[in-house]
Amino acid sequence: MSPATFTAMCSANASTPRRWDGTPARTPRPRSLRVAPDSPTRLVRTAQPGRCPDCGNHVDWHPRVGTDDRPAGLHPQELPAAAVPAVSRWHVSSGIAHPAHDGTPWCRIPHTALCPARSAPAALTPQLAALRRHLALHTRRLINNGTLTTPATPPAPEAAESCRPARPIAQLLSVRYIAGRPVDAIRRVAQTRQRHRCTRPVLDDQAPHGTWTLAPTTLLGRRPPSLSLPVGRMAVYDLTHLPYTEQLRWRHQHCPDHATSSAADLALTEWEPFDLRLHHQHIHLRLPGGTRTQHHGT
Repeated sequence: MSPATFTAMCSANASTPRRWDGTPARTPRPRSLRVAPDSPTRLVRTAQPGRCPDCGNHVDWHPRVGTDDRPAGLHPQELPAAAVPAVSRWHVSSGIAHPAHDGTPWCRIPHTALCPARSAPAALTPQLAALRRHLALHTRRLINNGTLTTPATPPAPEAAESCRPARPIAQLLSVRYIAGRPVDAIRRVAQTRQRHRCTRPVLDDQAPHGTWTLAPTTLLGRRPPSLSLPVGRMAVYDLTHLPYTEQLRWRHQHCPDHATSSAADLALTEWEPFDLRLHHQHIHLRLPGGTRTQHHGT
């Protein structure tokens, strides 16, 4: 080995950080979480953290097993199974919430059973009562600090009818869904390169928009489930005239830039299959703004 080569190796070793035993102290590069091809959900297999809109306490949202598309909101910590009634025991397996006990000494409990903004369940053990009081104190601190505000009084039906629907009904991919927020406020759920959820809305000025139209309350070929429910025409945000890829983007709540991205989702989609029995209070008989047809989300 030549002296020049030996000197170069010594200088390289001196610049490399090493542990006490002389081995190189390399920091492993962080790897991005990816969605498995056989995953039943696009979500990363961890809980989606959030806060209860009524009490402000932390809630872990998990997709649930079965046909119900609504996420299950569970208390973040596990509790001793002996302290939780059998009907309130849940467990999480592979990121999916199951409304049953898995036989271990620990279990999860729905946040609704502990939420201080709701009426206390009849069967409340002393351990759960103490935890409920702890959450109530945290809610009071949030209210005193101005972090949590009490829900405002809902507007009158006449005023709500003329403005944008709070939970609009959309038709895409030959299915009717109901959104959790106004059309122009629906956020995308995929993660950015900084591993944060993007704040951009799904409705994009550079992409084709849906059309507000009056559509039959029941789909063609289906009879109304009950005569007591509204029958006629209702305001629907129609997306069926858009290309299939654009409708799929809306269903997945992605922006145009990440419509074909393989990045994992950081939140659950807010779409729910529209049910005339469950969502009849969100039916609007007139179009937003009182016009016959609108091509925008407001």
